[in-house]
Amino acid sequence: MLRILGTRKSLCDRLTRREMLEAGGLSAAGLSLADFLHLREAGANVSSTLPAGSFGKAKNCILLYLWGSPSQLETFDVKPDAPRDVRGEFGDGIATSIPGYRVGELLPRISQEMHKVTIVRSLTHPYPLHGIELALTGIPKLGQRFSNPHDTRSWPFIGSVVEYLQEQQFNGAHSEIPNNIALPWPFSSRRTGEVLRSGPYGGFLGSAYDPVWTEFDGTASDSSPTVHASFGGINKSYRDPYGGITPDSSFLMAANGKLRPEMTLNRLDRRRSLLTQLDQSRRQADQQIDRSSFDRFQQMAFSMLTSPKLNEAIDIDREPSETRERYGMSLFGQGCLAARRLIEAGSTFVTVFWDEYESVNSAWDTHEDHFNRMTNQLCPNFDTALPALLQDLEERQLLDETMVVCISEHGRTPKIDNSPGGGRNHWSRAYSALFAGGGFAEGRVIGRTDAVAGDVESSPFHPNDILATIYHLLGIDPHTTLHDRLGRPLPLVGAGSVRQELLA
Repeated sequence: MLRILGTRKSLCDRLTRREMLEAGGLSAAGLSLADFLHLREAGANVSSTLPAGSFGKAKNCILLYLWGSPSQLETFDVKPDAPRDVRGEFGDGIATSIPGYRVGELLPRISQEMHKVTIVRSLTHPYPLHGIELALTGIPKLGQRFSNPHDTRSWPFIGSVVEYLQEQQFNGAHSEIPNNIALPWPFSSRRTGEVLRSGPYGGFLGSAYDPVWTEFDGTASDSSPTVHASFGGINKSYRDPYGGITPDSSFLMAANGKLRPEMTLNRLDRRRSLLTQLDQSRRQADQQIDRSSFDRFQQMAFSMLTSPKLNEAIDIDREPSETRERYGMSLFGQGCLAARRLIEAGSTFVTVFWDEYESVNSAWDTHEDHFNRMTNQLCPNFDTALPALLQDLEERQLLDETMVVCISEHGRTPKIDNSPGGGRNHWSRAYSALFAGGGFAEGRVIGRTDAVAGDVESSPFHPNDILATIYHLLGIDPHTTLHDRLGRPLPLVGAGSVRQELLA
């Protein structure tokens, strides 16, 4: 059935008056003067010479989005010599397969796969506000983050752009396997009192280019740590499926953004119901469906219902139990497995969200209980899923043509606060991201931060640079323009540049 997004409620964001003024002062294009100057400067420092053969190296992309933002200090930018109130309970890190480079001690499996990936430790921007739209579209329309995510003033999600341009290339045709799929459920739809967040939507391309969302059909396992939420007036305990799920859990094609509100998949299960909803004048149960008369929503809905290939692709129960366990029996791990299956079936762009669940201060948004959550839930499941995905793609000879991009919206504060269990808050001046496969370099560490991982000291990257490089590797010129609803030609990534140091 369709999941209806709720009304606006409180955010975890501890917004200052200055931050709100910054958000409210954004231009119509979504860029402040400071942001524009930063982008221009970053672009000016990039060589125009790109490696031969890098353009269009990748056939597809798996985007792993860690909502809430992991701490750079416990993952890819450890600072063993930093003061105790910065290092916290960890700090020395562990050696990796890249000589001389160390990662957080909670990532032992990932440490052995580092020779396959490139790490950027120098991402930076001025908006520590869960700016998902900035990370996923390149335009930080922070003032609209509190409103309708389908606002046509918003810029389109990168997966939506890829789908749109592919459709233009093939004269409006769409494949049996959608080219823009997102797991595990419609974004932010499982948080109590959730906020409608902009970002992973079609924007000015229209909701027809929203990702095709799956739904999660399952429950958290008894082994999943119990979460005690007491943040923002919420006081409850629950088990988070990102901590572990039961073996019978699965993904379904349901409640997705391709369907009109009046069209529910449970009603579309039967042909007679489909006919009734699409055209009330159709009364004959045996009437043939003229698919050419359907609009894009209807065609996508019908395709999903009638595509054995798509429904087989998301059926993770078809995998051997050993493979499922290899990825880890967590929601994120099984989402990564489903993403591999979807790519193998022919999808171009698959996004796996580590999303909010139940309460504010969930996922990687560790304002409270930081070290316990990093130790017992977040890092172990991430450390299981990501290496399994890389190894699986490599064994199936898919890694060379499949980008794996692991990003978030910002990082966490260097200094630990006195919240219960210790907390790290929002920090966008320096944070990290990971890239592998599909034309990305291997075994490379880019950028350097100061002694507390608080500010970038070399090779600054803007999120737009990341988007530009993804487009480039998919064979899309980042300087391509799209026309918004007013007919204005708008560049895909503003002043973002393809970053040569990311390329093989």
